[in-house]
Amino acid sequence: MTTTADWVAGARPRTLWTGAVPVIVGSAAAIAEDGFRLIPALLALGVALALQVGSNYANDYSDGIRGTDIDRIGPERLVASGKALPSSVKRAAYLSFAAGALLGLALVVSVEMWWLLAVGAVAIVAAWTYTGSSRPYGYAGWGEVSVFIFFGPVAVLGTMLTQAGHITWWAVVASAGVGLYAVALLLVNNIRDLETDALAGKRTLAVKVGELRARQLFAASVTLPVGLAVLVAFAHPWVLISTMVALPSVIIAFGMRMGASGRNFAVMFQGISGVGLAYGLLMAVGLVL
Repeated sequence: MTTTADWVAGARPRTLWTGAVPVIVGSAAAIAEDGFRLIPALLALGVALALQVGSNYANDYSDGIRGTDIDRIGPERLVASGKALPSSVKRAAYLSFAAGALLGLALVVSVEMWWLLAVGAVAIVAAWTYTGSSRPYGYAGWGEVSVFIFFGPVAVLGTMLTQAGHITWWAVVASAGVGLYAVALLLVNNIRDLETDALAGKRTLAVKVGELRARQLFAASVTLPVGLAVLVAFAHPWVLISTMVALPSVIIAFGMRMGASGRNFAVMFQGISGVGLAYGLLMAVGLVL
């Protein structure tokens, strides 16, 4: 029998910061433009978290029925471990997407930006087809691109737009930094699972470019945001406080480049989660100040 703890673990709570941080930064950007609106901010946060949870369940279901997760190194998955029936996990994904869709509809109605319905529909399709469908794009090396787009510019700028009514150049730069840390989190998993993914026919970006280049890409993903924060600081000087993550980012990048393996990937995952969250929160504080 699947327990509540199993379902919570299946939602992958340690990844949910990637959904929350863009909304927080986008709302802070709206505050900086004197356009903050509480209800749209809360609705945007609900949409982001619901779609993130739905994507995690969908990934669990799709990888599980394909057998991709059978020999994985990381935490157990609901379907692959047999803790939950595939149909139940699929239903959980659908319910999460439905919740996200309803919250998104409420957001669109509240701000009267009807074209955002199309953006929301694309986001849900992208979340499902990452590992679902007959030709999942996550199996073709496009996962990092999708994560960057939806957890960076789309989420940050969409949140700002629904509150302030416009976007700015510095918000675009800030959104790129946020998106890169989400990419880094995905790269940790894909580098860790590189060998088993290759055997299962899952050609992630790490599999396609090879371990060395994937590690180099990870290093770039965790260090470039610091430079982007400096650019944002030309418009909002207090954003420089987010460069406090520079040292831990460099340490994590160095550790990955030096060949982190085995249990060290868990440390890398926790480290980049903490750094990415801190970067986003400090960025938001800097924008507000």
